[in-house]
Amino acid sequence: MVGDSLSAEYGLPRGTGWVALLEQRLKQERSEVAVVNASISGDTTSGGRTRLPALLAQHKPTHVIVELGGNDALRGLPLEMTRDNLAAMLRASRAAGARTLLVGMQVPPNYGRSYTAEFAALFAAVAKTEGAALVPFLLAGVADVPDAASLFQADRIHPNAQAQPIMLGNVWPVLKTLLAGR
Repeated sequence: MVGDSLSAEYGLPRGTGWVALLEQRLKQERSEVAVVNASISGDTTSGGRTRLPALLAQHKPTHVIVELGGNDALRGLPLEMTRDNLAAMLRASRAAGARTLLVGMQVPPNYGRSYTAEFAALFAAVAKTEGAALVPFLLAGVADVPDAASLFQADRIHPNAQAQPIMLGNVWPVLKTLLAGR
C-alpha cells in the first residue's frame, strides 16, 4: 500500500484507518496475510514513484494498492506528471509480479472545471492503460454526501474515524475481486 495522508491515518489513532481495517478484514478471511502500509502524509506521486522500487524489492508483494495523486492536485501540479508517475508505479509493481489496484481521487471545483474533470478522469485512463483494477473515488460516500462535514476532521480535508469503514467499503469489493484472481 503506497499512499498519502488518507491512508496513513493522519489525525487518527493508530490502527483505526481504512488500511488497518483492511488488514483486519483480510486476516479474518485469510489467516496468512501481511499488509504493509507505506503511506506517508503529504506524499505525491513523485514521492511514491521514488520510494516504490525499494518497497517492491524489500517486501515482494503479491498485490500493490496505489492511493496517491490528491496532493499533486492540491499543489496544482501538471496532470501529465501525475499520470506518468501513476503509470510508472503500476508498471513497476506489475513487473515485480504484483497485481495492481489504483485508488482514484477527486478535487474540489475551485481548481477550475477543466482541471477538476481531467484530474478525476486520469485515474480511470491510467488504470485502463496499465491493466490495473480501479476504485474510482476513495471518498465516495464521504465527501459527496449532504452531511459530509460530519465525516471529516476539523481541517475538513482528512476523513475522521467514522468515515474509515466507508472508505474501506469503497476499496474492498474491488480488492476482493483482484485477490480472487478475477
